[in-house]
Amino acid sequence: MVNYSDEEGLNCSYTYHLRQDKNGFIWIGSDNGLFRFDGKEFKQYGKQEGLKNIDIISCEPLPNGEVFILPFLNDFAYLKNGRVINLNINDYVKNQFSSSIPKVTRNGNRLYFYGNFNPQNIFIYENGKVKKIPVPLDYEKRSFETLRFEPHTSNLYLHDPHQGKILVYNIITGKKQYLRGSIGNMICEKDDLFVFLYKNTIEIYQLSAFSGIKKILSYNCGTQENVFYGLIDRNNKLWLNLSNGGVLYFNQSLTEKKKTLAAPIKILDRYVINNVLVDKDDNVWFNSRNNGVFFISKSLFANHINLPLKSNSEYIKAIAKDNGNILVGYNHSAGALISKYNKIQNIILDKGDKDENIAVYLKGNIAIFGLSGKVIVHDMANNTSEKIYCSLKNIVSYTPDSLFFCTSGGLLTYSLKSKKINTLFQERVYTVFPYDRENLFIGSFSDLYKYNIRTRQKTLFLKGYYFTDIKKLDDHTYLGSTNLYGIIIFNTKGIIRKIGKNDGLINDQVKKIEVENKNTFWASTNSGISRIELAAKDQHINNFTQTDGLPSDAVAGCVIKNDTIFIGTSKGLGIFSIKKLLTQEKFIHKKVVINSVSIENNEHYDLQKSLAAYTHNTVIFNLSFLDYPSLGKISYKYKLEGLNNSWQINNSSKIIFSSIPPGKYTFRVYGLGYNGKQSYTSSDITFDIKPLFWQTWWFRLILAIVIIGALLMITFSYLHKKRNKKLEKMEYEKKIAELELQAIKAQINPHFIYNCLNSIQFLLYKKDYRETENYLDIFAKMIRKTLYYSEKTFMSIKDEVEYLTLYLDMEKLRVKDLFDYKIIISEQVNQNWTIPSLLIQPFVENAIKHGISGLKDRKGQIIISFDYTNVSLCITIEDNGIGISNKESLKKDNSFGVKLSHKRIETFKQLFDTNIFLEINTLTENSGQGTQIKLYIQPYEK
Repeated sequence: MVNYSDEEGLNCSYTYHLRQDKNGFIWIGSDNGLFRFDGKEFKQYGKQEGLKNIDIISCEPLPNGEVFILPFLNDFAYLKNGRVINLNINDYVKNQFSSSIPKVTRNGNRLYFYGNFNPQNIFIYENGKVKKIPVPLDYEKRSFETLRFEPHTSNLYLHDPHQGKILVYNIITGKKQYLRGSIGNMICEKDDLFVFLYKNTIEIYQLSAFSGIKKILSYNCGTQENVFYGLIDRNNKLWLNLSNGGVLYFNQSLTEKKKTLAAPIKILDRYVINNVLVDKDDNVWFNSRNNGVFFISKSLFANHINLPLKSNSEYIKAIAKDNGNILVGYNHSAGALISKYNKIQNIILDKGDKDENIAVYLKGNIAIFGLSGKVIVHDMANNTSEKIYCSLKNIVSYTPDSLFFCTSGGLLTYSLKSKKINTLFQERVYTVFPYDRENLFIGSFSDLYKYNIRTRQKTLFLKGYYFTDIKKLDDHTYLGSTNLYGIIIFNTKGIIRKIGKNDGLINDQVKKIEVENKNTFWASTNSGISRIELAAKDQHINNFTQTDGLPSDAVAGCVIKNDTIFIGTSKGLGIFSIKKLLTQEKFIHKKVVINSVSIENNEHYDLQKSLAAYTHNTVIFNLSFLDYPSLGKISYKYKLEGLNNSWQINNSSKIIFSSIPPGKYTFRVYGLGYNGKQSYTSSDITFDIKPLFWQTWWFRLILAIVIIGALLMITFSYLHKKRNKKLEKMEYEKKIAELELQAIKAQINPHFIYNCLNSIQFLLYKKDYRETENYLDIFAKMIRKTLYYSEKTFMSIKDEVEYLTLYLDMEKLRVKDLFDYKIIISEQVNQNWTIPSLLIQPFVENAIKHGISGLKDRKGQIIISFDYTNVSLCITIEDNGIGISNKESLKKDNSFGVKLSHKRIETFKQLFDTNIFLEINTLTENSGQGTQIKLYIQPYEK
């Protein structure tokens, strides 16, 4: 039995009734509120949760999830979605249930509750509301106890315990019917069964469509058993609660057609049991008075009830067998012999001695108990004992008539016939096994040796293994259980195979080995027992624990008799059919219950509705895995699909997620019971994590547009400022360039005038007055045009040709026809195109002054041509003068006009962002001697 009390969270001193809801939760009424138990944790509903009265006798779980609460003094309430809601109906029911709690009948989500004696009304509860139906029956000063109310027929069953009559009264039609029943009080009822107690006799009656009601079984409890309550469980088996302690269990269905009721089994006779519950899985719960709740699993209860031995609850430390008989040694100086006929004989060695058994040995009538400080050889036939004082570690069979005693002082041999002891080996020995007539395996604290009895030679065989037991598997193979490394399979040459926890063994610390056959053996541990079946390269392992019916997981050892295994544990002897053990389920046929989902401070109970949270919310799944045989040793295997597909394992019943990215997720969870068994399927719940407004696509789109717009504005602003700065700089440079241009023009005019005045002076010097007059006339026109065009930045090609013609005529007059000139305009040239003003004249002047002025052998020729090359206007000034030696000569020349022209070209480039290229070529003899100047200009429309 497992006892749940205040240490486990059942914080109360008195417990009343037990109930189980549709999900499998256990509900416990107590003097400190209502408790819900999921196998691991007790959840309390008391004053802090809103109950007006915390003395809760019982409750009624409903299919819709509500739990109707029945306290003392009518302060009825119900529990819905984790919240207590009080029903203010005390005035309505007028204290009709002040003396006792009402009887309750459930029909779906509707409850009918009514008084235990002479009910005046039947109250109906449904969906948080209560209404009443009057019972218009004249009881005629008689006292009737209420048996039950049938909602589907509206029949109220009332019992007169003095006359033994049962009155069936229809509250709608008023029809009455009397049935012959039992004299005495009703103990319990279920379906068509009624149980009455009269003068220590239990009588079971059954309703029948033909005879009304008839007695089917009876049992005389005797005067020592004072029955005060009863229960017919889900399997129609009867339980009777005794006021003097314990509960009687009748292991027989009341619906079986048997004439007699079999003798009951008395359970928990040291405790007063208020209520018994057999849950949906046939686990049994006992509500005790002042001692909490007791629990026993289905398999363990079945093993206990069906066990042929009655005294089997001692702490067993060692077990051995011989010829069908079994010997067990306890954790004190005592033991027991279990005969082949399953009769038990207790053996008291030293009364009051707490020295525990280390090992036991049985042969015939000789039982040897190896205690921690001595060995007691007990002759069961004569009931005599002989003591051998030594610090025993193990007892191992040697020959048919001798044994090994492994002790801290050495290895001893003991003769069963002569009772003599010899020392074979004088070192600490924990285990020994003879593998042939002269050789032994001897296990020390950490190593295994080979030892030759004849030569007394010891050889190290396996180092670093603490062997606790050695058994022979076949002629050449041995099994060794170790304290740290599981099972070692070896032969005389070395290790063949190791089997540990990673291979499926229940624990690496193995106490004892029991061989079933040459391929199968059992390993006893503090965590249960393992059955290992060897294959060629692998092994198949079945593990068994309390969940499979073992009295305890602390197994000292086992023995096999036919198909039955006897397992000695810290809570008694477990006796099992091996075939039935091997039919254990691989999975637990339960699912994890998702009680609620907490999102921030809101707890959601209705999980059928869609759940949604935001990414900054914390999401908590509140879980329960109602595998009660695991005794709270459960965990959860889960994953959040959509976030992480790897499985996680957690022992907590609260699974917490935080900062989940937006998306749709499925929470999938399995329950893991004790010994690692998994629920047969997962429990799943889907929910959405909604993005915050700044995580939505539209917000991101708007944000992107805003950012892009801002970047564009910043970029445009930057470019605009940069452009303005550039324009300001250009404007500033333009003004400077214009000033430079004006300065250059201002320089050109005096230069030109100076040259002309020199020519006039020369003519006057020669006293050529007529030419001087012509020259002055042309000079006057040139001055006017020069002054006019010097104010203009651009001039048309037509004006430029006119200006050049006037200038060349004037120069030709000055030098007495020393040269001829020709101006050629191509048909591709539009004479209205404009070019920089006064740009060509300095180059023409230079051709006259430096090109042809010094010619003596030929007449000078100047050709000015305007041509268009589909890209730019090409102006060529070509003379047949003396030429120049290189292209830099012209730049180094003293021609002030050419220098100014160069400056004007650079200024125009800067000012008007246009390209003007100057090309100077010296003509060779093949192409004609002289100089060629080419100007490439982008023309402008006028």
